[in-house]
Amino acid sequence: MREGAGSEVAADPRVAAATAPRLVSAGAEDALERFSDPALLAAGKVNVISLEAVEARFGPRWELRRDQVYDFAVRVLERGVGAGGFFVRVSPTDFFIVQPDLGRVAGQAACLRYLREVLNHFLGDAGMAVSGVLQVTKIGKGRLEARGMDASVEALAESPTFQREEETEPEPPPAAKPEPVEEPAEHPLDRWTPFVAADGRTLRVSATLEPVYELKGFSRIGFRMVRRVIVMNTGEELSPQQISMLSTADVLRVDLATVVRGLDRLAAESSGEQQLSLIVPLSFTSLSSQKGRNEFAKQLKETGAKVRLGVICEIGDIDGVPPSALLAATSLVRPFTLLVAGRMIDTSPRAIARMEGSGLQAISFECPPGLGDAEFIGWATVAIRAAKRVAKSVMIYRARSAKQAGMLASLGASHVSLVAG
Repeated sequence: MREGAGSEVAADPRVAAATAPRLVSAGAEDALERFSDPALLAAGKVNVISLEAVEARFGPRWELRRDQVYDFAVRVLERGVGAGGFFVRVSPTDFFIVQPDLGRVAGQAACLRYLREVLNHFLGDAGMAVSGVLQVTKIGKGRLEARGMDASVEALAESPTFQREEETEPEPPPAAKPEPVEEPAEHPLDRWTPFVAADGRTLRVSATLEPVYELKGFSRIGFRMVRRVIVMNTGEELSPQQISMLSTADVLRVDLATVVRGLDRLAAESSGEQQLSLIVPLSFTSLSSQKGRNEFAKQLKETGAKVRLGVICEIGDIDGVPPSALLAATSLVRPFTLLVAGRMIDTSPRAIARMEGSGLQAISFECPPGLGDAEFIGWATVAIRAAKRVAKSVMIYRARSAKQAGMLASLGASHVSLVAG
């Protein structure tokens, strides 16, 4: 979004777009700070695409359709930018894009193609795309300095060679077939658990499946994966807070072992019946690393193929995470999921309110144990009201009885799980 839009500007739209800084939404500032390296900006690897043409054409319909536009743009960018890049929406009309593997001209040409696809889809006309691609030259507090793209970009974007390179992957050279060797097949779980953590302890990961019900009709939607991390030589079970204090590599091993173990359980217990959905836990820490993002993109695709509607990705360790950083994380996993939920430990209204603008479609948390009916209703009323201000769905786990589940339904919760037995 341009500062001072509506004032007189130069005739060339690219010049006009570069005459004023791009304003950044308050929640997105933290996500951009790490890209303010002058060398990265000077190399032309950071760009913005603007949806102002769609906003202008839709007029009063923009408010009604903008979520649809955002969702389509995210799918286009996820497919185009790939795991090696980064993108995030930074204002009502601007997407910030980093493509470290592409040079200045190639990166801008790719951005031009992304924007053209969006404009063609919604407007049937991509003529305004040229003015909507800008190279970021400076990242400041609350704004971006940007300039119009290089003149050679249009020709490159339309080049058949560029299109073929972008749309196809080279086939690997044929490899010589090795002589078959009889070896025992390694179970996928053996790769992740048990393992020796960075602090020297040997940890084992297990997972159980807990049925989850949609409260409106009290019908089962599938299962959530509940993980346990055990210190093997002592039998101690790590708490969620202790798990979050493990190294980044160790947290990723725990996350991936949970999914594989959960799928094993599902295959053993479902008798071939395909579930509607699975709730897959994932730590925010794992999404903070490139390896974690790549591993989980593959895992979510594989898991989604085993259920009818798709997986629900539940991101944990989010208490205290800036909404802008969480928004960047949710945008990375959303294309592979039915729903993105945020798992909270602190259910105070103040903590939940901090999640506003994070891109979460659901908030989830557990019922506190040992509460009487009056205390339980008091806690649930406050927590559910706060969560519904942030997300459409509120998922509450481990209700102690069907009576408690009924209370949660009457207070506005959308999903529940019950304590076994």
